[in-house]
Amino acid sequence: MEFIKKHISQILVHLLFWLLFTFVSLFVFSEYYWSENPFLQYLSILVIIVYTNNFIILPFFVKRRQYVLYAVLFILISFLATQLYCNVFTKCGCSFMKCLSDYLWQTIVPLIFFSFIWMLFKYLEREEEIENALKERSELELKFLKSQINPHVLFNNLNTVYSYSIEKPEQTPDLILKLSDNLKHVLYESTEDYISLEKEIQYIDNYIDFQKIRTQGIKEVLYDTSIDSFEHKIAPLLLITIIENAFKHSPPNSKIKIKISVSGDVLECFIQNEISSTSKENDYESIGLSNLKKRLELLYYDNYLLNVLEKNTFTVTLRLNLI
Repeated sequence: MEFIKKHISQILVHLLFWLLFTFVSLFVFSEYYWSENPFLQYLSILVIIVYTNNFIILPFFVKRRQYVLYAVLFILISFLATQLYCNVFTKCGCSFMKCLSDYLWQTIVPLIFFSFIWMLFKYLEREEEIENALKERSELELKFLKSQINPHVLFNNLNTVYSYSIEKPEQTPDLILKLSDNLKHVLYESTEDYISLEKEIQYIDNYIDFQKIRTQGIKEVLYDTSIDSFEHKIAPLLLITIIENAFKHSPPNSKIKIKISVSGDVLECFIQNEISSTSKENDYESIGLSNLKKRLELLYYDNYLLNVLEKNTFTVTLRLNLI
């Protein structure tokens, strides 16, 4: 029932076309009477051909962007189906060219029409998905921004700076600069679709530096980067979602592994942590993984791979094709 409500316009288009197509075939271009018309028998085969194309063949080749190969197969199917209609159903005994000129339209018209309709509705669905993702992204970024400038977060970071000002005063200016850079990054630099990879990595470096200080003696943080070039751009605040989860959901006296590597134009982020007994998998989803997947689908489409594995530890691997 839900499927029918969602696709009611497509169903109506399909029904109207078949009614009109059948009427034209039987009463306008047909030399046969209704009771003996071979088109009625061929119609069932034509429906199978059309919907096999719509649900299997067309999506298969479009997904792989093999348009030329699809065009060749499309023409071949049209010719073979026309020959089937001509020689088996009508048994007209006409030549190959005569057969094509008289009957090809009855095969090729529904194939072309429904292929066009499939692509049109796919385009409209994609546009709707992009619009919804943009709206959700704006809401997510606003929520994330609020969390970053939340007084509680700032209080914790300022406490860290204060502690260092007493114990290690020589390192305090560096911490203040890191905190200032991160606030600047979230407030001003992360509003673009893509930003410099160097700025994003700098933001993550600063974040992890603060986390190492705050969790010193409580959690062991193994952070490693291997980047052959910063001459790339990346969508802002993607990696921080899964990095934050690792710190928030890992228990005391545990180990957090974070590795970010860039080779060529491929970035790989590997994060592994133990899971606190008070955390559940759906907590991860509610915190940001589901929103991360939507942003990845919007901004990277088929240029990313996200694997989430939960066994004894929670492991996230994200691979991106950078621009």
